[in-house]
Amino acid sequence: MTDISDLLQRQDYHTARHILSNLGTLGIEEVLTRCDKQYRGIAFRLLRKDLALEVFERLDPVYQQEILQELREPVVREILENMEADDRAKLFDEMPPEVAKGLLEGLSFKERRLTSLLLGYPENSVGRIMSPEFVDLKVTMTVKDAIARVRTSGREVEAIYSLPVINENGTIADVLDLGDLVLADPQQKIGELISDETYYARVDEDQEKASQLLLEIGYIALPVVDTDDSLVGVLTYDDAMYVLQERDTEDIIRSGASEPFWVPYLSASVLTLTKSRGVWLMVLAIAATLTVNVLNIFQNYLHSAIQLSLFIPLLIGIGGNIGSQSATIIIRAMALDEVRFSDLFTVFLKEIRVGFFLGLSLALIALLPVGLIFNWDISVVLFLSLISISTLAAVAGSVLPMTAKKIGIDPAVVSAPIISTLVDASGLIIYFLIAKAVLN
Repeated sequence: MTDISDLLQRQDYHTARHILSNLGTLGIEEVLTRCDKQYRGIAFRLLRKDLALEVFERLDPVYQQEILQELREPVVREILENMEADDRAKLFDEMPPEVAKGLLEGLSFKERRLTSLLLGYPENSVGRIMSPEFVDLKVTMTVKDAIARVRTSGREVEAIYSLPVINENGTIADVLDLGDLVLADPQQKIGELISDETYYARVDEDQEKASQLLLEIGYIALPVVDTDDSLVGVLTYDDAMYVLQERDTEDIIRSGASEPFWVPYLSASVLTLTKSRGVWLMVLAIAATLTVNVLNIFQNYLHSAIQLSLFIPLLIGIGGNIGSQSATIIIRAMALDEVRFSDLFTVFLKEIRVGFFLGLSLALIALLPVGLIFNWDISVVLFLSLISISTLAAVAGSVLPMTAKKIGIDPAVVSAPIISTLVDASGLIIYFLIAKAVLN
């Protein structure tokens, strides 16, 4: 693909516009995200008007802000006016308050009201990201009347394919797919097409919890109700997937001993990347002093049986790896709601067995070679240590994240590197205590 930045640097706007016009929305998005910052706004201005808004809504808020800074005020107002209210609120959330306030005041009354409504809900609540525009149906409607309502009111609604159905008392009854509505008998009542199960989210409910529910039930959109059980919006599938992607990204980054920095990597400064990693490295360095202290305490044993030191890297590595495996599996299971704190004892028993069999397998492999090369006493020490350390690591890697979530700490904070460091120190204590008992 031709580098758009090079073309814009040479002021070859004709070729750049021709290339962009032949790309789809995803292709243009990729070009803009990889384009040099100083040329990103210029490239965006080359897009056709009908394509510009569609591309703009797909971009990360960081890139959106950069592009808005390069556009004239009337163009900025037009773009913001035509954005979906939830996408606009997401962008304003990332802006300095004074800038967002100025842009908000420039919107029409209707769009300003919708955006202010979303921004008024608590941060990280589902109300903050829901779509406040929807087409609802009544259970008493006929299919014919419902289709007429969709045709009349659905042109500017994002979630047109999933229609909330309201009971006679105003509460949510169910969600009806547009396809089921179109294929039904025109004289049939809407109440006859829906199920008895009702799924919805409270407006102040956590975004992740509501998004996970939407994923599990397989809806295109999830109704959102206020404290009076009145329908106030819908959580659409794309917004839910964005929330879950952000959650998974946070967990992955923290499991690698870094802090999330919430901007695209290519837009992150060196200082930002350094800060995201440096804090955790300091924590791990402090935690690693436990290992140093353990070695210092048992240095007399190392002097009297120097062969013990040869197996320290092996034991540390195996313990850390097993602990990391357990932590990763359990954190993911908790994210999918497959495991809860009430399952702690079940998980504990299962991981004891898993750790024991992993350790036993490794110990049996090492028993004969170590006995023949060194001596059988050392072989027995290594055999027992591998089993003990593997069992401890598996239990720690599973129980600690579950306990952390119970007391209100993000399980990803108790990440694999943290568990690995703790298992290192405790594993060495086990190793030397076994050596002391066997070698006397």
